[in-house]
Amino acid sequence: MKILVIGLDAAVPELLFGDERLTNIRHLMTMGSYGRLESIIPPITVPAWMCMSTSQDPGSLGVYGFRNRADHSYDGLSFANSKSIHELAIWDQIAREGGRSTIIGVPPAFPPRKVNGICIGCFLTPDTRKDQYTHPASIKDQIRELVGDYPVDVKGFRTENKSWLLDEIYAMSQKHFATVRHFLANNDWDYFHFVEIGLDRLQHGFWKFHDPQHVLYQADNPYERVIRDYYFYLDQEIGKLLEMLDDETIVLIASDHGAQRLDGGFCVNEWLIQEDLLVLNEYPKEITPFSKLSINWEKTKVWSEGGYYARVFFNVKGREPYGTIARSDYENFRAEIKAKLEATTDEQARHLGTQVYLPEEIYRYVHNIAPDLIVHFGGLYWRSIGSIGHRALHVQENDTGPDDCNHSQFGSFLLAGPGVPTLGEAHGTRLLDIAPTLLELGGYDIPHSMQGKSMAHGMQSVQSEAAWMDYGEEIIRERLSGLGYIS
Repeated sequence: MKILVIGLDAAVPELLFGDERLTNIRHLMTMGSYGRLESIIPPITVPAWMCMSTSQDPGSLGVYGFRNRADHSYDGLSFANSKSIHELAIWDQIAREGGRSTIIGVPPAFPPRKVNGICIGCFLTPDTRKDQYTHPASIKDQIRELVGDYPVDVKGFRTENKSWLLDEIYAMSQKHFATVRHFLANNDWDYFHFVEIGLDRLQHGFWKFHDPQHVLYQADNPYERVIRDYYFYLDQEIGKLLEMLDDETIVLIASDHGAQRLDGGFCVNEWLIQEDLLVLNEYPKEITPFSKLSINWEKTKVWSEGGYYARVFFNVKGREPYGTIARSDYENFRAEIKAKLEATTDEQARHLGTQVYLPEEIYRYVHNIAPDLIVHFGGLYWRSIGSIGHRALHVQENDTGPDDCNHSQFGSFLLAGPGVPTLGEAHGTRLLDIAPTLLELGGYDIPHSMQGKSMAHGMQSVQSEAAWMDYGEEIIRERLSGLGYIS
């Protein structure tokens, strides 16, 4: 049994399943099961795609985002790459049983993974013209002959030049799908998984033109249909792929997370300064990245990294070089800061609805160096701004360039093929359930390391709420038992 995974980074279920023009998507919807797919916390591309592929949460992978603390120094942040992931992925299990895989653009995929088959790097590849981004190496020459220079991303996609951005995204995606079709037809594979990053880039660049609830939306703007039209384009590309498959192929269309409007940015380090938790030797005269600030670490208690979510770190005695928080006070202090973050407000003093998570409460294991707190400002309707110099807590602009949307907790899944129940819309599906489900449907063993549950014999329609409540309670009981809260 072959398995094809079509990854659409940041695909929104309401847009993917709600447009009647997407005839190929709607055809698959009648043949299997589809619905919202609950992502990880935080719902970030790295590590979400690998959480899906390994059925491991971020804590178990020890990867909490694109950048992670390598040690307990104040500047020891390292970028995640393919070598950061050590857990068994679905293609590894398939290789154990003699199968071959083709992996294209599944982040993080640089350096390219030495899979039993083919691996092509993702958007983290520095330069496909100079770097070796494929395994085996000869695949690079095939791609060059097929499409010329192979773009893994649109460099500078945070731009106000929207017509240029639109052209670049389509040009990139067309080369991606040409490459996928080539290896789909001309390569021996049992498992084929690719990720198209263009949708994520398009939504970040054009969401304010699309969403009437966005604070910057203007009716009848020239880009109002851009996002929906790109979904239509993806549907046409998917149709070409489906024509190449036989009836014995399982097809999964999935996203690592969703997307939603961005209401603004919350300047988390500015807030920490106001709370006397972060102390500078000198406040900057202009907006300055956190890494370039002069910080008085001997008086600082808390600092944060910005991004779509906030990673909050504590300055603990005996752990950080100039720690200020006694280990005996750690838990009480963390509870206090958690409560303060949850109470944050917008410019009109309205409660943001900020969600604050403790790693050990949401992950089965906590490996490497996790943040002390993980923060979703305003339920991810607000971005975390890490730079300082704004002289305000709330800003409209992003500190990394124009950005119209943030990630949301729920992405999309659509599963069809042999052995998949024709259930229509399904409820309760989680990112970690994908790998064991595909392995079981494909006739492979499910490794004991995988944390999700196979849905192959347990998928229920959205009307069967009671069954899914039992399923959810089983997961919660398992987590609480592992933490020692229940026996």
